[in-house]
Amino acid sequence: MSDWLGLTGRTAAVTGGGSGIGQGCALALARAGVIVWALDRDEAALADTAQQAADEGALVTGIACNVTDVESVRRAATTAGAVDILVNAAGISRPGTLLDVSAEDWQRVLDINLTGYLTTTRAFAPAMVERGSGSLIHVASISSRNPQPGSGAYSASKAGVALMSQQLAYELGPSGVRSNTVSPGLVRTPMTEAYYQAPGVAERRDAAIPLRRVARADDIADVVVFLASERSRYVTGADITVDGGFATTLMGTVPRPGYDG
Repeated sequence: MSDWLGLTGRTAAVTGGGSGIGQGCALALARAGVIVWALDRDEAALADTAQQAADEGALVTGIACNVTDVESVRRAATTAGAVDILVNAAGISRPGTLLDVSAEDWQRVLDINLTGYLTTTRAFAPAMVERGSGSLIHVASISSRNPQPGSGAYSASKAGVALMSQQLAYELGPSGVRSNTVSPGLVRTPMTEAYYQAPGVAERRDAAIPLRRVARADDIADVVVFLASERSRYVTGADITVDGGFATTLMGTVPRPGYDG
């Protein structure tokens, strides 16, 4: 039963691989025997990911890449070559209600969170189609189904990712290429760390989740590794929620006298 996932020797490209969920995915894939190319704008962060992998006897190679720049993505794809797995994990958030978010912030979020995913897919997927196999995995969010107020284009961008992945699954399925999304709930990453520095926030967030803790990046990465592997070979067009049960708590937020068990 060694190498149960069957990933040893496979290759992957992971966007946003310098930190947060992207870094977690890059490291988890590398631990599973995958040769990983981590893409990020932050070269120092990429070096940190590569060093962490090396410390564990795994291989991650960083490629400086801006997912909003088509030529930058094309160069990264040329450097990495034909990969078996693409993980789209780059992402940002900008505050603002839909009536007051600036046009620049709205577009910036869409450019990275949605169009960036399409750009990298268009760069890496053709080789998968030609080979007749491949796994595309996109990090969406429970915010794609549950609007996150005050977060500008974030929910809209993640909803777009979810539907884009389903369309890719339909269009590329006949070629043997799968496309799925992973939808995290609350995850403690560098992007969200400022929230947890406010007094009481970490405790309140933990308490809001049935499993009683906010996710770590590796909680999401483990599901990504499954979707990358042959163990999920008949899974495509799916969205897997990874939120510790948080999405199940909606009806518990309203008063129901007599039903408080």
